Amino acid sequence: MVDSHGRVIDYLRISLTDRCNFRCIYCMPEEGVCSLGHDAILRLEEIERIVSVAAGMGISHVRLTGGEPLVRKGVVDLIAAMKKTEGIESIALTTNGALLPLMADDLARAGLSRVNISLDTLDPVQFRTITRRGNVEDVLEGIDAALAAGLDPVKINSVVVRSLDQDLYGFARMSFDRPLHMRFIEYMPVGESAGSDGTGWGRDDVVPSEEVIGLINARAREEGVEELVAACAHAPTGWGPARYYEFPGALGTVGVISPLSKHFCSTCNRLRMTADGKIRPCLFSDVEFDMRAAVREGTDDDIRRVFLNALGMKPDDHHDRVGTERTMSQIGG
Repeated sequence: MVDSHGRVIDYLRISLTDRCNFRCIYCMPEEGVCSLGHDAILRLEEIERIVSVAAGMGISHVRLTGGEPLVRKGVVDLIAAMKKTEGIESIALTTNGALLPLMADDLARAGLSRVNISLDTLDPVQFRTITRRGNVEDVLEGIDAALAAGLDPVKINSVVVRSLDQDLYGFARMSFDRPLHMRFIEYMPVGESAGSDGTGWGRDDVVPSEEVIGLINARAREEGVEELVAACAHAPTGWGPARYYEFPGALGTVGVISPLSKHFCSTCNRLRMTADGKIRPCLFSDVEFDMRAAVREGTDDDIRRVFLNALGMKPDDHHDRVGTERTMSQIGG
């Protein structure tokens, strides 16, 4: 699939649910969001059909997201079915990691190849503040389980929020002795603007990626550690826009994702599908196309038509838009 700006689109991100077992302050309010009804959510067999049609059009990579995708019943069976779909080369998952100790082996056997684990702090007290529930120990055990299950690569995603004063160097050090890829993501203006309850995006909380690297290198120098260099040997293959660095001699890498300070829209290769079956050409836009109606009432040609309509409306750039009608958990992280 090629969009109207000549970009090859081969990557589909699919949200399985808007529900989550955490309530991260930058993602949703403490009481959560108004959950979609059972009939509004795509059934697993509908997702399988959509993926099969998409694969015939050129989609080769699929990532499952949420909410928290591992709270969706049947996720292991869905992965196994997609793995058998002709044209699908790789299936990935983005998760908060808390359920991985129970599920990593089954996910790997079903055909999951790679996993991104969201983790914004290693401090147990700060973790509880950010997520409003859960324990950081569960996520750390999830990282261990992912490595033990042979998932590769294992990437750790950390949203950098200035007011949280995260220990960025502490995160980066996790790449020293294990093949972990620590990725720092600029805080994105998705959902509502900042509110009095600590949720929502604010421009003052954005830490540009170049500043992140500078802060990590400054701490490294204080600790007598060589600074980050461009990653060569251990840079993970992938479908995304991260730029990777490594500490000399480390087994893993340190990556940055810069949707605000260094737009990567010109190389965007993805479409998104929400849990209620809406195709979004761009994360930062509220334009959506109804795939649920096509899969429930139409033919495979109708499904293809939705994809083509979305391709035609994929913008050249997000143009620094601030705010979306849906939160990240409703769109798909």
